[in-house]
Parts: sequence; C-alpha cells; structure tokens
Amino acid sequence: MEHVQEYPPPVAPSAYQPLATRVSVIGPEYCYPQPVDLAVVRKVLTISEGKFAVSDINGNIMFITKGKIFSIHDRRLLTDAAGNPVCTLRHKIMTVHDRWQVFRRESTEEKDLIFTVKRSSMIQLKTKLHVFLATNPKENVCDFRVEGSWLERSCIIYSGEFNTILAQMHKKHSVESVLLGKDKFMVTVYPNVDYAFVVALIAILDGINHDDDE
Repeated sequence: MEHVQEYPPPVAPSAYQPLATRVSVIGPEYCYPQPVDLAVVRKVLTISEGKFAVSDINGNIMFITKGKIFSIHDRRLLTDAAGNPVCTLRHKIMTVHDRWQVFRRESTEEKDLIFTVKRSSMIQLKTKLHVFLATNPKENVCDFRVEGSWLERSCIIYSGEFNTILAQMHKKHSVESVLLGKDKFMVTVYPNVDYAFVVALIAILDGINHDDDE
C-alpha cells in the first residue's frame, strides 16, 4: 500500500466556521456552502512551462495553468477543465515588491483588473503576501493576506488584517509522486469562499517561488 503522509493535519470539519458573508472575488459560481478540498499537482519535471493542475479529491481536473510568456511581463492563464479562461495572472517584473496583477479571463486591461498581489517586503524567510482588490487602489490596508511556508506547503490565506482563515494548504508526500517528479499538495477552501480566487493565489505563490528557485 502506498504510504502517504499529511502535514500539518487537515482541520476537522467541525472546526470550519462558515463566513457570515460570501467571499466572491472572481465569481459567485465558485463559492460553495461547504468546505472544498482541492489537490494541486505541480509537474516538477516540466517546470520550464510553469504548469500545474488542480483537481477535486476524486481526481477530476478543475483548473489548469498554462504558459509562461517571457517579456516585460510574465503572463500565465488559469483555465477551467474545458479550457475556458478564468483569469490571467501577470507578473510585473520590474517592480520592487514582486507585484502580480490578476485580470478577468484573457484580458490585461486595467478595466478588467480583479486584484493585485505583492510581497509585504522584498526579503522574506517566510511567505507573506498582501492582496488588494481593484476597488482598493490606495493599498493602505490589504483585503487579504497569505502567510506561512511555501517550502513546507503550509500557507494560509486570511481575510484582511484579521485572523479569519479562508483557505489553507497541507502537503502530501508519496513515493509515486517523488518518482514521477511531481509535487502534490492539498488545499482546503473554507465554506462560502471563492475557490477560483484561492487557486489563482496559489498559482501566484508558485510563480513567485519558481522565480526565486531560478
């Protein structure tokens, strides 16, 4: 039998606190009243393409990231299982705080900007990202934040400056995944939280740390 380790252990279902209001960033169709468990497989052997796939716990593909276009902007496309564009992730390379912008579908026009992500500081031992919605252009206070350790795949997504958890990652190791050159980890999205938004944030985390590795 395949030996699988999980850490940190997933939160017990009774620990999930449904939010009073729905957190819809990319779209309300991605908000479920129950927790959503996602599996992310990062294909280490094809890392140059910057691709990873996201499936449900039954192995059904839900999202795929495509492409890495080298220019003044590093651009990746997040699609659903049918290949329909969900959002475009654009890395503004010549910025101080490693800024990423997320736009609707395949657009990169300012009118279609959904949110912006940037590191809280340039030098970080642990991951700490601040997320600002397009409706918050002054960026004085973040709307969401991501904290934890990408190396250990134990990042947590919080609401604003509060400790309200929206989603959390936990790593899965298996002999098979190591032999196939794949990095697999799980993400639990809390009830009423936009899981496409969470996947977009994880794709940006992957992009930031992939660039650091290079």
